[in-house]
Amino acid sequence: MDQNAMRKIKVSKVTVNMGVGKTGEELDRAAQILEKITGAKPILTACKIKQPTWGIREGLTIGTKVTLRGEKADKFLKDALFAKDNKVNKKSFDKFGNFGFGIKEYIDLPKIKYDPKLGIRGFDVLVTLERPGFRVKKRKMGKSRVSQKHLIKVDEAVDFVREKFGVEVI
Repeated sequence: MDQNAMRKIKVSKVTVNMGVGKTGEELDRAAQILEKITGAKPILTACKIKQPTWGIREGLTIGTKVTLRGEKADKFLKDALFAKDNKVNKKSFDKFGNFGFGIKEYIDLPKIKYDPKLGIRGFDVLVTLERPGFRVKKRKMGKSRVSQKHLIKVDEAVDFVREKFGVEVI
């Protein structure tokens, strides 16, 4: 029995995020690490709130991220899941089927060598899943909402990750 083509789940994007908490040399090193592990140019992320006790204010760049799509996203996700021993916690999935996990050290990724100038730093990997037809909620003209039946549920996302990436969900 063929599955409906509109019900097939795919990886929309993989966002690799590294929060530093301050500007300067640390942020530059974090951006270099992200460029090294993803092969894409990172962008800087700005703080959205004021937190005087931590010494950060609104608009201050305190992190960096890279968004990967298509083949690059799948390849990077396979490497990142390998670094996590192909295990993801079920609590990592949100109610829309998206999931995320952290990697403690970037050198855990396969084929990545340690660079003493960059140091050791961890990062977060956030995966956004979608079905065909999700474009209707993002487009500029004629925007509409996606039906409840068409949204991705946690169990469907877990099954997709198990089948496509061979991941054990704990």
